[in-house]
Amino acid sequence: MARKINFDAPVTEPSEAHEIAPQRARPLLGLERTIKQSGALGAISHSLGGISEKVKRAEEIEQKLIEGQVIVDLDPALIDNSFVPDRMEATEEQNAAFRELIRQHGQNVPILVRPKPGGTERYEVAFGHRRLRAARELGIKVRAVVRSLTDEQLVIAQGQENSGRTDLTFIERARFAARLEDRKFSREIIMASLNVDKAALSRLIAIATRVPVAVIDAIGPAPAFGRVRWQELTDLLDQESNRARALEIVKAPTFNALDTDKRFEALAAGLRKKTLRARAENWAAKDGTHAAKVSRVGKRLTLTFDDRVAPKFGDFVREKLQTLYDEFKAGDPPA
Repeated sequence: MARKINFDAPVTEPSEAHEIAPQRARPLLGLERTIKQSGALGAISHSLGGISEKVKRAEEIEQKLIEGQVIVDLDPALIDNSFVPDRMEATEEQNAAFRELIRQHGQNVPILVRPKPGGTERYEVAFGHRRLRAARELGIKVRAVVRSLTDEQLVIAQGQENSGRTDLTFIERARFAARLEDRKFSREIIMASLNVDKAALSRLIAIATRVPVAVIDAIGPAPAFGRVRWQELTDLLDQESNRARALEIVKAPTFNALDTDKRFEALAAGLRKKTLRARAENWAAKDGTHAAKVSRVGKRLTLTFDDRVAPKFGDFVREKLQTLYDEFKAGDPPA
């Protein structure tokens, strides 16, 4: 039997106390689609007041989650970040701008935290990480709503708040999805958290797992680039020689000096250039016959023979390989 998961009563609308239908329509990526829901997922969705059906903006999601709750002032030193990171580190300029906004206008919307499991008298943030960081840096209390949340409820609140705000980049969403799967959350929970359908979730996780972690960390959030460009980069990285080349590129001091979008562009351009250089070149005999093709990828050189152009030439060269190798060993190898 599925374990029932509910948020606190003030969030549940009166009409939501009824039994959940086996299937229900959810607007995913702007389309009406039907998603089968487990009992746990259905309880979560209803406890969020039908958030995925009714709202897209984070302010509305936050308002629903804190509705009827007592707002308290907490010491930021007592609050830890979520156990599943969703954002990459912002630049100092971005942090400074947000910090100044809080300093001038105050914190208008409270963050959502839960008592940290284990009875440590600490808290863990579900959403509001940037507000929490600004409060830490300003040395002020942070306005918060404290609620008892399971791990599933926390990641759904965290993910849907970010989905509504729409400021997580594609690769941040992809990594968040992959991290949730690594922690053994079900695909249904992850879909609810990111407000995506099954196909979109599969694409997110595939890209996050195929691109080396070191490469993603080096590039950063890259807000200018979405799924199509990340898929192109992933395809380039699927070539073994390009993976090694990518690690060389991202370790260069000049690479780190670029902003995140330019780092993405620089890596993609570097890998495309490498791929173009690896294309085979025709080798022509003195009589003009294109008897072979030569290609080099890294330290690997490949000869390709076409029997339609020079019949049996490839077999002839293969029979001469020992003689050629002996001549090579007897003389000085080319530089």
